[in-house]
Amino acid sequence: MRLLFSIGAVLVAGVLAGADVAGLAGPGPKFEPPRSEPQRLAADKDAQTVDVELILAVDVSYSMDMDELAIQREGYAQAIQSKEFLQALKMGPNGRIAVTYFEWAASTDQKIIIPWRLVDGPETADAVAAEILKTPIRRASRTSISGAITFAMPLFDEDPYRGLRRVIDISGDGPNNNGGPVTVARDAALEKGIVINGLPIMVKEPSYSTMDIDNLDYYYEDCVVGGPGSFVIAIKDRDKFKEAIRTKLLMEVAGRTPERPVVRVADKDKEPRVNCLIGEKIWSDRWGR
Repeated sequence: MRLLFSIGAVLVAGVLAGADVAGLAGPGPKFEPPRSEPQRLAADKDAQTVDVELILAVDVSYSMDMDELAIQREGYAQAIQSKEFLQALKMGPNGRIAVTYFEWAASTDQKIIIPWRLVDGPETADAVAAEILKTPIRRASRTSISGAITFAMPLFDEDPYRGLRRVIDISGDGPNNNGGPVTVARDAALEKGIVINGLPIMVKEPSYSTMDIDNLDYYYEDCVVGGPGSFVIAIKDRDKFKEAIRTKLLMEVAGRTPERPVVRVADKDKEPRVNCLIGEKIWSDRWGR
């Protein structure tokens, strides 16, 4: 079952007050320590354990205007530095997470802005936020959500930290129109025990020029997100952009899910509400390929 909630339905106090933040069952260790020096290695292993390994995969395709890209960057930086985020961080069993941040467009266009970083308090949070803000903003062609997911999966193997959960966080303002089918990439991630959450950006009216679609939130629910406790937060108001990002990060760090889940059409063995190949179809109709 996949879950959806609105920004207004999640209050920071509700996320934090009395929360059970033990998290969801993770995929298990990525490594086995050698048998020598078991006590020292056990201590090292504990030091490397985090509550969640979080990949922030951010859309920089041309359908995103420069103002949106700037707000998006600022939203992530401010969210990671926020008092609410740091409170949620400390409520976890380990009190720390590992995070990496990359930007994506076409299936062969992904750029890591922040390699894996440990966030365990204000100092490390400030350092990550500063890295996000100092990188020049860029834009690129095409939209490959499948490429972003495929690029993200092996990053977990490069992470020096071991998370109780593994999460890919996809934000974007349009459907997949490049690379392999998004459902194939999604299902490959789910088979590895990875959770995918979504942040569909719907602050502009869909237009032919940008190849946006109506009901992008349905598309993300039915075609993109998945895994235990996965959710979608749709941004439909530019003024709510930063609030949505902060809410999403709070939920991911705390390992929380909405109290009122929405049962998707696909969960009832019915067809998705949105054609998961709609982006490819729009591109083909427009360009004849």
